[in-house]
Amino acid sequence: MALVTFSGGRGCGAEEVARLVADGADLELYDDQRLQKEALNIGLRQNDLKGLDEKAPGFFDSLRYNPELYLDILESVVYEVSRSGKGVLIGHGSQLLLRDFGCALHVLIHPSEPFRIRQVMDHYGLSSKAAERMIRKSDNEKRGFLRFAFHMEWNDPSLYDLVISTEKLGTQGAAKLVLEALQSQAVEECSLNALESMERMSLSKKVQAELLRQHFNLNQFHVEVPETGLVQLTGFTTSQEEKDRLTDTAKKVPGVARLNAEVAVLQSGA
Repeated sequence: MALVTFSGGRGCGAEEVARLVADGADLELYDDQRLQKEALNIGLRQNDLKGLDEKAPGFFDSLRYNPELYLDILESVVYEVSRSGKGVLIGHGSQLLLRDFGCALHVLIHPSEPFRIRQVMDHYGLSSKAAERMIRKSDNEKRGFLRFAFHMEWNDPSLYDLVISTEKLGTQGAAKLVLEALQSQAVEECSLNALESMERMSLSKKVQAELLRQHFNLNQFHVEVPETGLVQLTGFTTSQEEKDRLTDTAKKVPGVARLNAEVAVLQSGA
C-alpha cells in the first residue's frame, strides 16, 4: 500500500478526507497530534516540537528559534513515519519531502474560496468577513512555510497527483476517488531501497538537529548516512576539544550504530 499525502487550506476539508481515506484503506493517519507523538518516540524533545506546523519558524515566531533546527526536526519526523511504506500524512511539507518517491500519492484538496468561506462560517459561527480573514491568514502562513522551507508554492498543481474539489464531490466522494486511485497499478508499493533511503534521511536529519541543538555550526560539517546506521561526518573544528564533543554528540543520537568522522582540527591562524 502506498503513502498518501494530503494538502489543503482551512475550510477545504482536507483533514476529513484524509481520515476517511485512512479508515477506508486501513492506514495510519499522521496528523499534527500523531506526528508530535512520533517525534517524541524517536527521541526528540517536547520543547523542540513547539510550533511544529505549517508556519515558517524563526523570525516569524520567535527570534530565539533556529529555523535550520526546525526543518531538520520536521524532516526527520516525516521520513521516520514514512519508513513503513504506508500511511496518510497531512501537510507538513510531506508532499515535497516525499516527491521523489514513486510510492507516494500526493493529493491537494482545493475547492473555491466562496465554498471555503461558507465552511469556516458554519464551523466557527463567524461572519463572512471574519471567515475570509481567517482563511487568508492560514493560507499566508502555509505559503510562507513552503517558501521558507522549499522555495515552492503550496497550491501549485504540478506538485500533486490529484487535485480534488470537495465543493463538487463532497468529502465522501473525494475520499472514494483517492481510494480508487490507490488501486491503480501506477501507484506502487515502496521498494526496500526506498524505505532504506527514508530511514537514512531520517537519521541524517536527526544528527543534524542534535548538532544544531548543541550549537555546532553546520557550515563547518557535512553529515551523510551512506548506509543504515552509519554516519559519516566530514569537516573541520578549531580545537581537539570541539572535535571530541562533536563526535560524542553524534554517537549518542538514537539510530547511530557507527560513526566515521573525518574532521580536521585547524590550528589557530590556519
